[in-house]
Amino acid sequence: MKEWNREESRRDAGFTLVEILLVVVIIGILAAVAIPNLTGAQEKARKNAAAQGIRQLESAVDRYEMDVGKLPDSLRELISSSAKGWEGPYIRKEEGLKDPWGNDFHYTKTGNQYKIVSGGADGTVGGEDDVK
Repeated sequence: MKEWNREESRRDAGFTLVEILLVVVIIGILAAVAIPNLTGAQEKARKNAAAQGIRQLESAVDRYEMDVGKLPDSLRELISSSAKGWEGPYIRKEEGLKDPWGNDFHYTKTGNQYKIVSGGADGTVGGEDDVK
């Protein structure tokens, strides 16, 4: 009788093909739902980081203007400049001039007004994905 019980337990010990396929299908469905949500969250995080970078650059430009008496001609002057009254660097690293997609922030000035924009994922200003 002992041998018959061992044979019986060996036959019931594994998973059937149907059970394994069911688990694979469930994992596939979960992955199909989760992956788009994760990529959407990454893009939202990049946009938030770009907005934060713009605020930091605006603060640096304002400090530059207070020290020098005029707006910088380019954002690079926040790192190094020979302007009279310059007390920088206002941005410590060159990476601070790039958005989360690796593109330079776009800086424009008109008179005593300025604007800093990130071109977003496509890197061009004027699209729907711009961050202001």
